[in-house]
Amino acid sequence: MVPIPAEYMPDFWSLLSTECPIVELTCLLPNGIIVLLKVNHNATLAEIKEDLWEEASRFPLYGKLHDISVYTFKIINSMAEEEELNDDLRKLCDIKPTGGVLIISECRGNSVDHSVNVAIGHLIGKGLQEFDALNSNEINDFRFKMRKMGDEISEKRNQGTWLDKLQYQFPPRLSQSDDVKFKGIKCICVETKCEYEIAEFERESLQSTFKLNVLPTTKPIELMEMILSKRANLNIKNESVTEYILKICGRDEYLVGDFSIIEFQYIQDCLLQDIIPSFLSVHINRILDNDYDYVDILEARKNKTVFNSTNTLRKKKNIESTWNISDNYTITLCTASKLNCDTKKSTEIGIQVGLFHGGKPLCQPVKTEERLVSEKCEVEFNVDLELDIEVWHIPRNAKLCFVIYESNKYFKGTKSRKPKEVKDSQINPIAWANTTVFDFKGYLRTGAMTLYLWTYAEDIMSDDVLHPLGTVVSNPNKEYCTALTLIFKSYGSDQNYTYPALETVINYGNSLQEINNSILETLTDETKESFLRLINDMDNFYDIYDQDRETIWSHRKFWIKHTPELFPKLLLCIDWNKREDVSQAIVLTRECPKLPIEKALELLDYAYADQVVRSFAVQCLQDMSDEDLLLYLLQLVQAIKHELYLDCDLVNFLIKRALDNQKIGHYLFWHLRSEMQVASVSVRFGLILEAYCRGSQEHIPVLQRQLKSIEKLKQCSEIVRNRRDKEKAKAALKEYIVNNSAKDIVRSPLDPSYRCNGIKIEKCRVMDSKMKPLWIVYENYDRYGEDVYLIFKNGDDLRQDMLTLQMLKIMDKLWKREGLDLRMNPYNCISLEPRVGMIQVVLNAETIANIQKEKNSFAPTASFRKGSILAWLKDHNTTEAALNKAIKEFTLSCAGYCVATYVLGIGDRHSDNIMVKKTGQLFHIDFGHILGHFKEKFGIKRERVPFVLTHDFVFVINKGQKTQQETPTEFKEFQDNCEKAFMILRKHGNLILSLFAMMISTGLPELSSEKDLQYLRETLVLSKTDEEAKAHFRAKFDEALSNSWKTSLNWASHNIAKNNKG
Repeated sequence: MVPIPAEYMPDFWSLLSTECPIVELTCLLPNGIIVLLKVNHNATLAEIKEDLWEEASRFPLYGKLHDISVYTFKIINSMAEEEELNDDLRKLCDIKPTGGVLIISECRGNSVDHSVNVAIGHLIGKGLQEFDALNSNEINDFRFKMRKMGDEISEKRNQGTWLDKLQYQFPPRLSQSDDVKFKGIKCICVETKCEYEIAEFERESLQSTFKLNVLPTTKPIELMEMILSKRANLNIKNESVTEYILKICGRDEYLVGDFSIIEFQYIQDCLLQDIIPSFLSVHINRILDNDYDYVDILEARKNKTVFNSTNTLRKKKNIESTWNISDNYTITLCTASKLNCDTKKSTEIGIQVGLFHGGKPLCQPVKTEERLVSEKCEVEFNVDLELDIEVWHIPRNAKLCFVIYESNKYFKGTKSRKPKEVKDSQINPIAWANTTVFDFKGYLRTGAMTLYLWTYAEDIMSDDVLHPLGTVVSNPNKEYCTALTLIFKSYGSDQNYTYPALETVINYGNSLQEINNSILETLTDETKESFLRLINDMDNFYDIYDQDRETIWSHRKFWIKHTPELFPKLLLCIDWNKREDVSQAIVLTRECPKLPIEKALELLDYAYADQVVRSFAVQCLQDMSDEDLLLYLLQLVQAIKHELYLDCDLVNFLIKRALDNQKIGHYLFWHLRSEMQVASVSVRFGLILEAYCRGSQEHIPVLQRQLKSIEKLKQCSEIVRNRRDKEKAKAALKEYIVNNSAKDIVRSPLDPSYRCNGIKIEKCRVMDSKMKPLWIVYENYDRYGEDVYLIFKNGDDLRQDMLTLQMLKIMDKLWKREGLDLRMNPYNCISLEPRVGMIQVVLNAETIANIQKEKNSFAPTASFRKGSILAWLKDHNTTEAALNKAIKEFTLSCAGYCVATYVLGIGDRHSDNIMVKKTGQLFHIDFGHILGHFKEKFGIKRERVPFVLTHDFVFVINKGQKTQQETPTEFKEFQDNCEKAFMILRKHGNLILSLFAMMISTGLPELSSEKDLQYLRETLVLSKTDEEAKAHFRAKFDEALSNSWKTSLNWASHNIAKNNKG
């Protein structure tokens, strides 16, 4: 007879003594694994759970487990009943589980969770069960933390007042510039409309409009008091000012807060355009009830189990610091399988491995011997590769890079993929992968791993075969991609190694500074100037002499104290392959004062990989305004790709700000959603989208309606594109809209403050372009607003347009900060999916080509005749004052776009890509070519001038005056504005370079490597003095003016080609 185990005996727990306190528990994990765990009988459940999770990490299927905090223990008690243990502080000796058996089960949410999960999965384009199936401990940990943070923010938001909720969904737009032109305004005329809620059917007849003259310093609540006093004259009484709010007519934007009305961007925009600001006084009940889109989920949330972390901060066993390992870093390469190469030829395969920090190598790369590929498309290596760097010098965010290459002496390369030179042989890279040296918890990777490699793309522009800027995510297409098995060396038989704690690193850095007398805190003026010149010549991509770097670094205390904005440059002076340098860089980061937003953004590009440095950059961004965050959001989303781990300060910052401001959430959602089909980021971006949607569940119905409308427009576009005849295409468009247009209220993805109430079929059309974009006109839900116009594109990649327009907005901001308003018109553009997006329509504007054609009967030669633009402006500005203002608008905007297109290298500037508004504002459209990637025909570049400045433009600037010997005053002012604008951009050259560097990871064909940024360095002439730079720009200006006939010739050829097509 099998003996009964002691744990099942009735007196087992009473017989335990202090001499023999150890109990062996049988733990049944939810992943189907049974773990036998020896613990002290006085241990708490929290301690048991922590030890159990550490032990479970050694067993299979550990990735199936979530964070320990979402699990509870169950036991069979002495009454033979199942009992759930919710108090993790209870001791094992008090619980006395029958048989010493602990059942670990997951705390389940309520039924609301399932429907929310389904909605989120549909919205982000990836089922949430796919995240579970990845069996990743890092993913599970990140999802738990994000859910906890989202629930906390959501609960706090739901407890706020109606005004808090209003400001969350419709945050006020406040001007960021202290513009002097508004300081002289003494009075502002505003128009207010009122609607009286007596009965719904009577509402149309009970409305009125008032015009009031108010001071610029008037507060919204004071303006509301004036309006209510006017209403009192109409016998509408007993109204409280706290019950009403001012809404901007035509859009969901409100004047709220303790601000002067002149501080609101809407008011300033109206004043610049000579438009009377128009408001609607709205009762607060109508705001809350009408399309606030709040889901009743708060009650469901209250019943959810609250998971408290069980981390006890006990010192883990067998944990050592990697700073105790003096051995060189070693890995073992085992097998490369599923190789994409021709086995019929005698193909030899080799592997190259490198260690990088950011884009910089930490040591020389190493290679295997090249070996023949077997018939199974496999190569057995089983070789140890030792890198020339000790483990204790490897920084926390080091990246291990692999490339598998084909070496064939007969391989000559192809036109699309040229062979790369490595020593004496020609190689053809076929697959690459990267991974981290430390895991997300800071533990040194040990043991076996399989990497699934990415196909080596032909557009990877790098002198090195390794791809350090690539993702650390393995290729999810595991069934078909190349696989590489490897083993990370274990430096102790039963020990885990972790990167030292931040406090340890700082203490070490401080101790080095105490014994190092080479740190100088003073600098002579002459030496300071020479070093400043040297520092300004240095950027992320160009090295300077080691001796100069060491000298600059030795004066770091001086620079941080007197010129802290040089901090990003100082970090480029050190090598990250020595722990001494790394620890001192961390100390310097902690000592650095808070940096301006523009300088902090520089620290988020790929060159700055250190976690502490990137966290410091995010700290500097904490106080940035919502408007500034929206301005730089495109780059911040791309900067996420340079983070090695899911849980990082940048992601936390963006999610928190999005959960506090739905407008930020809207654009964050679409920037992430548009790249969900990119395999390398789909999991990371999907997890961030899940975190946002879960924390802002009231936003889900709004986004669902947008997604539904986009799908309909895509279907319509595809039907229209199949109709070759123009009239048939137009008929197909109208037929589809009639059959599929429901009166769903949908917020515009371009600007969520506009609510659309259905498509106006009679105003829609198919545009003349290869992909047949759709000109769509929506009825504005607000009866006092104008229709909402947009262009829907399906088949064109709008990411480059979006980037260029964003850079124009940033340039406009930089100029306005210096008191230079060049009347730029960077319209809105958004990419929604790969090759799908929307563009804002600028109304009351015409292309230069159409203006010239209208004013000259023979279109092909119209581009050579000056006077057509001025004549067109006279037609639409009949008074002398209106015409003078239009000419001024034209002159200022022309200066802005001349400089912007020159600096950004915007190509394809023909007369159909430049437009003029009836008010005189000139602006450019269609940015398919940037950074000097100009169109060519028969090997000759079409753009042969630095920027477009034709005689037609000059004629307008000079107000139609004939050119005299002396340059007119108007043209001198125009040239001065161009020079000022250029010098301002040059002053912020490092910011512009960094913003483009952060976009390298987008995969844009014209921005794929550091080489593409060289164009910006050349146009901004950052290596020259201010005087030299000004002379350089003047030469470019003269070149553009003297060669304007070349632009006219290019335009004429474009007009002829267009007429032939027509």
